[in-house]
Amino acid sequence: MADVLKNYVNGEFLEGDASQVIDVVNPSTEAVIAHVPTGDVALVREAIEHADAAQQTWATLPAIQRGEYLRKIATGIRERAAEITQTIIEEGGKVHALAETEVYFTADYLDYMAEWARRYEGEIIQSDRQGEHIFLYKKPLGVTTGILPWNFPFFLIARKMAPALLTGNTIVIKPSVETPINAQIFAEIVHESGLPKGVFNLINGSGRVLGEELANNDKVALVSLTGSEPAGKQVMASASQTLTKVNLELGGKAPAIVFEDADLDAAVENIVASRVINTGQVCNCAERVYVHENVKAAFTEKLVEKMASVHYSDPNENKDSAMGPLISKKAQANVHRLVQGAVEAGGQLLLGGELPTEKGYYYPPTVIDQCTNEMEIVQEEIFGPVLPLVSFKTFDEVIEKANDTKYGLTSSVYTKDLQTAFKAVERLEFGETYINRENFEAMQGFHAGVKHSGIGGADGKHGLEEYLRTHIVYMQL
Repeated sequence: MADVLKNYVNGEFLEGDASQVIDVVNPSTEAVIAHVPTGDVALVREAIEHADAAQQTWATLPAIQRGEYLRKIATGIRERAAEITQTIIEEGGKVHALAETEVYFTADYLDYMAEWARRYEGEIIQSDRQGEHIFLYKKPLGVTTGILPWNFPFFLIARKMAPALLTGNTIVIKPSVETPINAQIFAEIVHESGLPKGVFNLINGSGRVLGEELANNDKVALVSLTGSEPAGKQVMASASQTLTKVNLELGGKAPAIVFEDADLDAAVENIVASRVINTGQVCNCAERVYVHENVKAAFTEKLVEKMASVHYSDPNENKDSAMGPLISKKAQANVHRLVQGAVEAGGQLLLGGELPTEKGYYYPPTVIDQCTNEMEIVQEEIFGPVLPLVSFKTFDEVIEKANDTKYGLTSSVYTKDLQTAFKAVERLEFGETYINRENFEAMQGFHAGVKHSGIGGADGKHGLEEYLRTHIVYMQL
């Protein structure tokens, strides 16, 4: 029998309940590689209690000392990089290059956040009264919790944990049941770093079983979730019972707009890269392409040729795989359902669209022409290597179509005209816009969406401040 994964609470690894488990499946081979407990609410409460008990002492440490622990963890990650990379490949189906990038980016992210130890600050505010001083302090929130998805499972531990710990908070992390093995390695590295007990805790289990406790326990000051829109709504509803602060990164439906003057070769290169990364399973992926009618034919020919050159294979066997599988059979079926629905609604299948028959949850790169904004495939998140194409005539028309979505995470624009680029930025209703480049954020930026794509954000100075509260003091002398 494959291993049952352990929990990490108050500095100790605890055996999970082997009587009720969920299979962890390698999506490339469909083989069961581990088991994860369905979850223990009582253990979540215990972890939160320990995090609460540890928080005040942790917060009294100078930020520079808290940052040193992040650096130790980053060093531990680099020392085990090959092992972690292989784990991410096996449980998530990620290709080697991207899995390795995720590991090293995670280590770099911890180092980057550690650098903020001497940089985040409060304020002294001018008073209207003689002899009065107004001080604005930045203080930690307390206990935070993080609920993770499966698509970037290792990095997202650090994205939630690093700013929380640096600013004096403690944290309880719940990894996805589909990709929990890498999180156990992360916990092992944390343990080896000597981090004080209770500051970092990891609980395995189903979000449906554990999510409510992670969101509405009265000792939790902030719950952060990266996941689907329905999951975000559920967390928000649970958190409302205790008025717990929420930080939500949810779905995306990124438009890629190709104007008439765009460099078509560069646009194709970047749009394809932004679609097939992690087999299209990234919230900021290019999800729909709007092409000016005067360059539509030339662009489409180049796009189909480029997409056709991307081949999937088992990343466990082929280190140079361009694309791996989708995460699950359910995900594979959903992508195929959207493709079939688009064709039935009048879309023209130019490439792919056939459900593979071999082992593994693969799906071929697919291009669908003659799409309209009303189609489900243009409105709903695909989360697979599929590009629907929509033509446009005018600037106003394409901006209206691009904004016609409930989501607002990322967007991209391809043009050589600076005025066109700035006009688009001014009117696009998205948290991020990429101009003439692929959709991939920087750790020093601010990854945040609008509308149904979430609340709050992550990364950089503004991401750090998500984990801080203000305390203003009026001192009359």
